[in-house]
Amino acid sequence: MTDIPMPRPADPHTAFAGHCMLAAGALADVALAVKRAMAVGDDAAILVFDDLSGKQVDLDLSGDDASIAERHRPRAEAAPPEPATGADAADEAQPRGRGRPRLGVVAREVTLLPRHWDWLGAQPGGASVALRKLVEQARRDNEARDRRRDRQEAAYRFMSSMAGNLPGFEEATRALYAEDRERFARHVADWPQDVRGYATGLAWASPSDEAAN
Repeated sequence: MTDIPMPRPADPHTAFAGHCMLAAGALADVALAVKRAMAVGDDAAILVFDDLSGKQVDLDLSGDDASIAERHRPRAEAAPPEPATGADAADEAQPRGRGRPRLGVVAREVTLLPRHWDWLGAQPGGASVALRKLVEQARRDNEARDRRRDRQEAAYRFMSSMAGNLPGFEEATRALYAEDRERFARHVADWPQDVRGYATGLAWASPSDEAAN
């Protein structure tokens, strides 16, 4: 394996046997690869990681291959909307104009000072519309920072599990949070190749990711 960005399927996971990469791909495929490795008596400890979060994942390898694959396929689960209350409930109960889409609004309590409510109430569309616009603008303004924080946390989770006892771990962690890629590379240079490559892939956005964003 070389230190290049890894292609990611819709449900990307990676299994390690010791410090060597065992399998990468959708979780169902990785689970089957782990079962095969265990069946041939691989003595190395096998850990599986979510490529998006860096979190360690537990597998249930009971049953036949079809059962294992089905059990580890992604499930689309939508949380039921919370009931609307208060002013937003009344707003949702009002008749909608022709063609007006239902936005799936969820009402929750917001505590503001009187002057904030006065300002919001004076905005076109009222308080709810103004708050939605402010939230969307804040999301756009903070998007790059949030992506960077997610990358750093994912890399740190993996590094803590797989490289906590390797030389240069603390220095690499400092470089990670300082966004110093060159210093990070120096401190992970002596790590096992697969561990180094995976940690680097989690820590830094690939050129294609940067272009997409």
